[in-house]
Amino acid sequence: MKIYSIETGNFKLDGGAMFGVVPKVIWQKTNPPDNNNLIDMALRCMLIEDGKNLILIDNGTGNKQPEKFFSYYFPFGDATLDSSLAKLGFHRDDITDVFLTHLHFDHCGGSIQWNTSKTGYEPAFKNAKFWSNKNHWNWAIKPNPREKASFLKENINPIENNGQLNYVSIPENNFLKNSVLGFDILFVDGHTEKQMIPHIKYQDKTIVFAADLLPSVGHIPLPYVMSYDTRPLITMKEKAKFLQEAATNNYYLFLEHDAINEICTLKHTEKGVRLDKTFAFNEIFK
Repeated sequence: MKIYSIETGNFKLDGGAMFGVVPKVIWQKTNPPDNNNLIDMALRCMLIEDGKNLILIDNGTGNKQPEKFFSYYFPFGDATLDSSLAKLGFHRDDITDVFLTHLHFDHCGGSIQWNTSKTGYEPAFKNAKFWSNKNHWNWAIKPNPREKASFLKENINPIENNGQLNYVSIPENNFLKNSVLGFDILFVDGHTEKQMIPHIKYQDKTIVFAADLLPSVGHIPLPYVMSYDTRPLITMKEKAKFLQEAATNNYYLFLEHDAINEICTLKHTEKGVRLDKTFAFNEIFK
């Protein structure tokens, strides 16, 4: 098995929304804002090559949305999904499986592209199976008013319409061991219904793709919860358990949205679980 970090670009989000009730004077120490109170965010994905399959976990925002849409998020940087794959000798047609942690636009927007004539949409990975879970899919196709702006039908419906949609099962304890994709999956409900957090055994370590359970190292303290979370008190409960397990078991946390840090580890302290070390992906995984 070989795992790669895939950069698909960067964007900006409101710092207050990203840190909820935490005052700006505190969160700006780890995530400094610009003059518009916006903070830098990565759109970092993961590619798993296991000898048989090529699995992409999340895929960024894509580029099919109109200019007005992107003007709200100030995309920046030269990295794209295609350029990052090409550097590794891959093409999107090589992808066999696209695993979507959840269906918010910044995690699944790259799933769908314009067709050649720009008269409609089509899956951007024509040879891939797309993986979600039934609870989350049903939640996304009939979105609540709070999440409607993040669940965009053009990012979602073409997957099913093209016959490429697949579901992973959800066990009663919300932790699926040895899924069909070859890794374990934790299901969490605070950010959105049944967000999926992959746990991957690799080079004698456990890498956890943290997605929006832990967007950045600035979100490690327990009360640092996004305003985007639909059930913040559930997030805190899920996060507390996860942080304890991550520190105790020395998980390597793959940070999808941290613009500076790709990987971090955690430690137990008198103040609770805190940041231990940060790493570049290639510094740890050769």
